[in-house]
Amino acid sequence: MLLDRKTFLKDLSLLAGVGLISGGVSADTIFRFRANFQLGFVTYLWGKDWDVKTIIKNCTATNIHGVELRVEHAHKVMAELTARERAEVKKRFGDSPVKIIGLGTNQQYDYPDAGKLKSSMERTKEFIRLSADVGGSGVKVKPNALHKEVAVEKTLEQIGQSLHELAEYAAGLGQQLRLEVHGEETQELPNIKKIMEYANHPNARICWNCNPQDLNGQGFQSNFDLVKQYFGDTIHVRELDRTDYPYKELLSNLGKMDYKGWVLLECHTNPEDKVKSMMEQRKVFDRMIAEV
Repeated sequence: MLLDRKTFLKDLSLLAGVGLISGGVSADTIFRFRANFQLGFVTYLWGKDWDVKTIIKNCTATNIHGVELRVEHAHKVMAELTARERAEVKKRFGDSPVKIIGLGTNQQYDYPDAGKLKSSMERTKEFIRLSADVGGSGVKVKPNALHKEVAVEKTLEQIGQSLHELAEYAAGLGQQLRLEVHGEETQELPNIKKIMEYANHPNARICWNCNPQDLNGQGFQSNFDLVKQYFGDTIHVRELDRTDYPYKELLSNLGKMDYKGWVLLECHTNPEDKVKSMMEQRKVFDRMIAEV
């Protein structure tokens, strides 16, 4: 039987009155979230020199079962792959416990030059087709900058309109278009919100990126709430035991909104033993989930 919170609180108070539960138990304790999101990995730095076989091996060994492949890295999962090569990549992941979540690209749509914008749009479509062929579920892109010679609103609108077209294209291939919160000024959350309003497509989503700018203005919670309705299936985090970002607060918010996507390690350090560091981050993640 399912109870709503109001009914539960009423029953809880009655039980407390007759001494059937201890005074230390609260509704908040019982309603504590069960995390439906998973820990994954981005090959941005720690995996940039690994081929697909090594990525699968190291992710399996560290109990990290999802990966976003950065394009233009040693794994060579690029749009130039033949149909046979794409099928091989898909099979490698399909035969393993590691899921390919998608591709991380550097494609951006802020260019004042129409030719560069068109080229980036077409290249993005190539990566969307590639992700579909290798078994991914989406492609990460960037905003990526503002330009002094162009009005800010015009650039934000251009990025948003580009996302709309690409999101529609991606939807036809079963792929999600994921805008990374990125760029010196475009990563400001009010700007991201405007971009997404211009995009105005249910398949255009954001990839939260754990930037220092998330703490600007009224702080983390205000910025998180500003764009949480646009969250896609991927979130990027740095090392979770860093103290310069409220990771526990982030994970708690994800639990409260019943987020079902992937929290992907996009670590920025350069440890000698990266597999050992992945294992350590796995432990940190599990501990933080147990504590929030």
